[in-house]
Amino acid sequence: MRTFGRGRQRLASSVAGICFALATGMPALAFEQAPMLTEMVEAGTLPALEDRLPIEPLVLEVVEQPGEYGGTIRRAILGGGDQHNIVRTIGSDNMVRWDREWSEVRPNIAKSWDVSEDASKFTFHLREGMKWSDGAPFSADDILFWYEDVFNNEALTPTKDNTFIGPAGPAKVTKIDDYTVEFDFGAPNGLFIQNMAYGFGYHPTVYAKHYLEQFHEKYNPDIQALIDAEPAASDWAQLFKLKAGPMDTPLFWQNPDRPTLHAWHLTNAYGSTERVIAERNPYYWKVDETGQQLPYVDRITYDQVEDVETILLKAFNGEIDYMLRHVGRPANKAALTDNMERGKYRFFDVGDLPSNIVILMLNLNHEDPVKREVINNKDFRIGLSHAMNRQEIIDLLYFGAGLPNQTAPREGSALYKEEYAKQYTEFDPDLANEYLDKVMPEKDDDGFRIGPDGNRFTLVFLVADVFGLQYPDAMELVAGYAADVGVDIQVRATDRSRLIALHTANEQDAYLWNCSGGQADAYSAPLCYVPITSNSVSWARKWAEWGADNTKGEEPPESVKAIFAKYNEVKAAPTPEVMKSAMQEVLDMAAEEFFTIGLVQNDPVFGIARNNVRNVPDPLPIAGQLWFPAPYTAQLYFEGGVNLP
Repeated sequence: MRTFGRGRQRLASSVAGICFALATGMPALAFEQAPMLTEMVEAGTLPALEDRLPIEPLVLEVVEQPGEYGGTIRRAILGGGDQHNIVRTIGSDNMVRWDREWSEVRPNIAKSWDVSEDASKFTFHLREGMKWSDGAPFSADDILFWYEDVFNNEALTPTKDNTFIGPAGPAKVTKIDDYTVEFDFGAPNGLFIQNMAYGFGYHPTVYAKHYLEQFHEKYNPDIQALIDAEPAASDWAQLFKLKAGPMDTPLFWQNPDRPTLHAWHLTNAYGSTERVIAERNPYYWKVDETGQQLPYVDRITYDQVEDVETILLKAFNGEIDYMLRHVGRPANKAALTDNMERGKYRFFDVGDLPSNIVILMLNLNHEDPVKREVINNKDFRIGLSHAMNRQEIIDLLYFGAGLPNQTAPREGSALYKEEYAKQYTEFDPDLANEYLDKVMPEKDDDGFRIGPDGNRFTLVFLVADVFGLQYPDAMELVAGYAADVGVDIQVRATDRSRLIALHTANEQDAYLWNCSGGQADAYSAPLCYVPITSNSVSWARKWAEWGADNTKGEEPPESVKAIFAKYNEVKAAPTPEVMKSAMQEVLDMAAEEFFTIGLVQNDPVFGIARNNVRNVPDPLPIAGQLWFPAPYTAQLYFEGGVNLP
């Protein structure tokens, strides 16, 4: 049995000094708390700080210096489907976490963990005395509630998240005692700890049993009264999802009564007002090196706006304190530079380097047999790829910043191969027509290709204006390039939440999106290389369901089965060398299949922080499944006196 998280001397010494004060009954001067909490303690409305912290709080090392209490971090959020805006700042506290350099996994909610010699069993040791944001105890029972009553309940979780599925199938979770849980995969699963530190590892620690059991049929014999009182719920499962939806969906943030373990908790529902407010969690379980309970900042606000242009105007006017989402793209750099003095902000670098930021994701599992036949013909995808003028997209929309590449690991990654990135990227309409003629040689009077059913072949592409990536403009260019080679693409604008709802229900022809996997996250989040389940990416959802559980979904072709089998070898690899070799084979096979059509690999992006906001990492590491800065540094941000209420 290998033990992790206990031998870090610098971390342990800080914890030990603070824990000694608790264990020996020393005065609470060993700790400090925000003035607003002191007032509540003195008024008798909140327990003393030593009664709110766990016996072993997590000590975070500051980025620049210990902070000052108070103030508000002001942000902006788009309406409908922009919940990751909240997730990335306040909502990503998993059992374990990456350090801020994205170099190693460290303790978080779990103070330590043990791994069996064959990496099939993982035992997590929780922090005794840790509490939810409403003051109720957090324990192994909450994790068992998630596992037994949510994860294993078919009505609530018909498709399991890939994080908790090993080569031999889903994990078996067992409570050892009140503060110890074991995840047993029955076979080696060497990527599990890394996966738990990424975004979707959050699931076991967000389901507060004491609050959520009232919405579960197993625990509430009178649940029908709650169903009747909720117009949007027709049964208990719908009610539960409304009250306890996954964190990466809007539903999680539309129930402000739900207790959390995050540094701040919402006081109103996302989407209900023009401003979403998150206030400090008085029971938060992290402190800085001097014993100050985190977070430093009292609250974070999100002004709900309609478009990115409004966010930029707010930044110019000094109304944004910290932001990278939506604004940190090349097209905005000049205007933000011109208004730096007026807005009193600075830039910081963001290492957001995904596999591709503009990807044509065709639905390989389309319900329409005609569209499925065409889309699954690799020659069609190759032809469409050669029809795309990637460099023109980069020049027109991204001011020349980016590379005309496929969806692939990036140059500089240990997994990079030029053939992955460059295959079929040449802009050549003649070559595009040559490939497309193999699939649909006939055209109608308007010059559009005739499908196998004798009708014009049309694909409807969904597009949402997200991430500051100018997707609507990119999609219009794509449709024009396709029309030039006889492929009819119709563009349908929607918001992010609607788009995700459609593609997770397998009701889309195609859509435009981005994908992780450009760096080391290719191992843990190969969302565009292996058809695994994800709420954010769907191009073969039926195959993904089969890959998670061979009794569900749709059995894929043998070549896709081989990719699943090889990726299981990646997860079961006994050494980093074996893991890299197996992952390279996965990428080789994925490149041969050519599942998605990538257009642009972006240059590094940037964020803005008001000049008085401190402890902001520069550069900030981030990736599709690395939901920074929430796991490590957001709690450490503080203001130097400006914008204090």
